[in-house]
Amino acid sequence: MQTNYLWREPAADGDASRDANSHAENAAINTISTDFQRPVYCILGLPFDATTVEQATASIINAARSHQRCFFSTPNLNFAVASLDGGAFRDSVIRSDLSVADGMPLVWIAKLLGLPITERVAGSALFEALRNRPGKVLLVYFFGGPDGVAEIAAEKLNASASGLVAVGYQSPGFASVEEMSSEAIIKDINDSKADFLVVALGAKKGQAWIEHNLSRLQVPVVSHLGAVVNFVAGTVKRAPAWVGSLGGEWLWRIKEEPALWKRYLNDGLTLLKLMTLHVIPCALTTRLYKRDKHAVANARVSLTVQGSHCIIKASGAWEDSNLQPLREIFASATATPFHIQLDFSEVTHIDSACIALLMLLYGHQSKIKHGFSLRKTRPEIKRCLRLFCADYLLEYKSEACEQSVHMATQ
Repeated sequence: MQTNYLWREPAADGDASRDANSHAENAAINTISTDFQRPVYCILGLPFDATTVEQATASIINAARSHQRCFFSTPNLNFAVASLDGGAFRDSVIRSDLSVADGMPLVWIAKLLGLPITERVAGSALFEALRNRPGKVLLVYFFGGPDGVAEIAAEKLNASASGLVAVGYQSPGFASVEEMSSEAIIKDINDSKADFLVVALGAKKGQAWIEHNLSRLQVPVVSHLGAVVNFVAGTVKRAPAWVGSLGGEWLWRIKEEPALWKRYLNDGLTLLKLMTLHVIPCALTTRLYKRDKHAVANARVSLTVQGSHCIIKASGAWEDSNLQPLREIFASATATPFHIQLDFSEVTHIDSACIALLMLLYGHQSKIKHGFSLRKTRPEIKRCLRLFCADYLLEYKSEACEQSVHMATQ
């Protein structure tokens, strides 16, 4: 494998003035970074970290202690189904700093696809792990939930000694994201000096609220954990561990909240369709694939920069075992805000890990509002992306990226 870096002098015609005009914007977004060393894998069009409850808990504690931003998402089957429609909800998961599989169906799919995601990492399990751990406490703030429930959760959490102490709560009701993002609300959260902000507004609205306010929040760890507030308050009983391990938590949730039956029915029917059209064909393709050791060993990637545009050209076969050059070149390409175009015309194979890595790059570019374009892919690569529900990576193009192709070939 080989990584090539090719730096060109910025073009003179027009680029200098555009670069000058964007200097202030670039100074702000230069603080945004993405960890391309994360062990992520694509399942149903979303990236998932290969982690355990213990490892994810340690990551959260480290982020809180070092005051480093950790926006973590806990996608379950409902998240995955809703994300198939694309848009901001799907992208919020992709842009997360940590994405864990909060659902046994996702773990089962990972096993079928041969992916190293072997444990369900539920948001409620992470909260309980933080609550029951010894050592210095973390300060938590509850935002959302039914009227009065966040207050009850805070009182019950503080009624006994644990690894978490509630320092604030708000129940904003059924307002819009903008109405729930007032200066007074954000100030109250920041003034609490919380380490961990638990949001409970419903999955789509919660993710949207977090992304809308992330740059204003001073809380290092932020996550939407909708059911946790109810569990802590005792208004909804959490399913026993054995029920969750068998994949029966949906039945328990229906027992506790009968109104959820329609959601679970829709998710179940969609899962059957996904298994038929995507997961099973993907598993068969993976098992029948004859690994080309030469293509893996001779994978190449190069990077060309011209002005504010960056072209990454790759060749060969890319899989979990040889992704380090791609990880390094993605990190280099995103160290400065560029419009990025990927030329995969000579790439012969990609796997779930490579697709998830591409998602991290896509997420980074969408965070800084710069172009991302995956071009010139072979039919077998397009089919692979479709089977993994990730063909949206082929759809996004920007005028800036199109210009970069023209300029780089001058």
